[in-house]
Amino acid sequence: MLGMSGGVDSSVAAALLQQAGYEVVGVTCLFADDESSRAAVDDARAVAERLGIRHAVYDARVLFDECVIQDFVEGYACGMTPSPCVGCNARVKIPALFAAAEQAMVSATADADDGANADIADAADSAPDFFVATGHYARVTRRRNRFAITCAADAAKDQSYMLSMLSQEQLSRLLLPLGDIEGGKPEVRRIAQDLGLPTASKSDSQDICFIPDGNHLAFLEAHGVAAAPGDIVTRDGRVVGQHDGLFRYTIGQRKGLGIGGAPEPYYVVGKDAARNRLIVGFAHEALIDRAYVARMNWQSISPEELAVRFAERGPLACSVKLRYRQHAVPCRLVPAGMEGDMGLAFVNSRGLQFRPVGVEGSVPAATALLDEPQTPTAPGQFAVFYDGDAVLGAGVIESVRLAEQA
Repeated sequence: MLGMSGGVDSSVAAALLQQAGYEVVGVTCLFADDESSRAAVDDARAVAERLGIRHAVYDARVLFDECVIQDFVEGYACGMTPSPCVGCNARVKIPALFAAAEQAMVSATADADDGANADIADAADSAPDFFVATGHYARVTRRRNRFAITCAADAAKDQSYMLSMLSQEQLSRLLLPLGDIEGGKPEVRRIAQDLGLPTASKSDSQDICFIPDGNHLAFLEAHGVAAAPGDIVTRDGRVVGQHDGLFRYTIGQRKGLGIGGAPEPYYVVGKDAARNRLIVGFAHEALIDRAYVARMNWQSISPEELAVRFAERGPLACSVKLRYRQHAVPCRLVPAGMEGDMGLAFVNSRGLQFRPVGVEGSVPAATALLDEPQTPTAPGQFAVFYDGDAVLGAGVIESVRLAEQA
């Protein structure tokens, strides 16, 4: 079951899987009933016809609304800046492909319903084994009896960050045919052109698929996020302006703050949702040295193995990406609340203080101690930890510590 979005990446992925001898079924997951979604279905179906593979549509609109749109809106409403794509892959796209495969196997021996997913019944055989695949630029490897995402051959196009929250069950059945293409996107387009695929020249999709016009502020307002004006304050609490609602700003933002008379530009360095305050600082005040990461998903190492590793050897040297478009930077990883004499109290944007978490058998939250201060990242984004080129684990950034707070 290959997820086909109607773009060139999944189109070439289908061709490569077919050439490798797989019986490919292209599945377009329906996340909305709009013009863009219908066009994606048409494009994917045209590619399937060109390749001579079967195609089906799986209705994932309810799941997408619950797991992506609602989380996105609620995250912004409480002062965070969510990253919807990472969570969507683990909670919606891959589960939808699993569900499509399972439905196909069940429907092979029973009549299909007449609903939106009825054509799944005609799109696969009743074989007990199946794989799911996507057009992401990354690879799946097995290390220490664990499956893990590893970086793509083309570092410039690497999307390992986007698949960092996938579970062991999901990874065990995942195929990523584009991960080994050293030429990256240009090579993929060349393959598509050579095969005469109708999506060869199709432009890349935008970052947030459910906001096609890119106006996330209007989207949030339409979904009930109210703009509550408040103070803009410096790190020492001095009021320097007024904001138009915390959700309108993101960590690291410099433009559009409306603050005049300062010797240098201000940057957004934090949000105090409890007091509805936007916190700003100058460039030298806008660096972070720690990030608290919750809801951890471990890939190349098990939680139990990691807990033992921490207990026996202390902090784990690794690297971390604090945002998608960032090179991984060196850090030391420790269980949250166990920073030793470097301990601190983390308070996230919602004013919630986190209690220490033990390491007896699991590590649900962790602290990244950065080797060098970094430009700030917004709570709500994902932190992805790497052991070499393999994803060690990932989680949601709940809070960060400004470097000069030490």
